[in-house]
Amino acid sequence: MFDYQPHLTGEIVEMRPVTADDWAALYALGSDPAVWALHPASDRWKDDVFRAFFEDGLASGGALVAIDRATGDTIGWSRFSALFTEPGEIEIGWTFLGRAWWGGAHNTDMKRLMLRHAFRFVNTVIFRVGETNFRSRRAVEKLGARLADRTSISTVLGAPSVNVFYALTEAGYAG
Repeated sequence: MFDYQPHLTGEIVEMRPVTADDWAALYALGSDPAVWALHPASDRWKDDVFRAFFEDGLASGGALVAIDRATGDTIGWSRFSALFTEPGEIEIGWTFLGRAWWGGAHNTDMKRLMLRHAFRFVNTVIFRVGETNFRSRRAVEKLGARLADRTSISTVLGAPSVNVFYALTEAGYAG
């Protein structure tokens, strides 16, 4: 049985189950419009939109808050999900980091922790990414994930939004 909310400790990041008490710290990061500029839900920086995102993550039972081990600061979150998976898969997604932690080792450490955990239970991890979210697409490609022959379409901001899927097997993981 997959453990959706483990406590994971890496070199520079600790990840633990998100709680309602994490709202203020996560919204302080997520209220920055630049965080969502390439995301299909580019209005997620708004209080009511972020609150719905946060509440959905709480209800999912798979959301993890990311903490910088050196400072104790909340830096973002990610989530395990089986909503869009096939047998033998788990999804890692809904990830966001505050801009101060972009381009460094924090996202890599987060993903390393989550991937190691996931591969204890499944053969393949998928990442569902907005088709035009090139920053996120590059990030999962750096992990070794390969574009899969799958897409999904959802409605975001009143318009259709295409998501592409990337797949990563333990054998293909470069970490």
